[in-house]
Amino acid sequence: MSRRCIITNKGVQVGHNVSHANNKTKRRFLPNLQKVSLPSEILGKEVALRLSVHGLRTIEHNGGLDAYLLGAKNSKLTEEAKSLKKQLLKVKG
Repeated sequence: MSRRCIITNKGVQVGHNVSHANNKTKRRFLPNLQKVSLPSEILGKEVALRLSVHGLRTIEHNGGLDAYLLGAKNSKLTEEAKSLKKQLLKVKG
């Protein structure tokens, strides 16, 4: 399972630990991913997702999972989010 948010597309970044003597060693900055189940009113069930906290706040700000996905452009969504949006459109009619 990749360490990437399906809403914001945030992933692992790389950088350096820098010591007092200015020695640099590689390190990884991991995104703050959480496993959440969000209700979908259109599908009538809960959808389990692995989101960053920023992505979760974005969904809540836009009025829920259904409202966010239906209002978002396909170019901004990941493949998993596009397939979920396709399911929503199919059920909605």
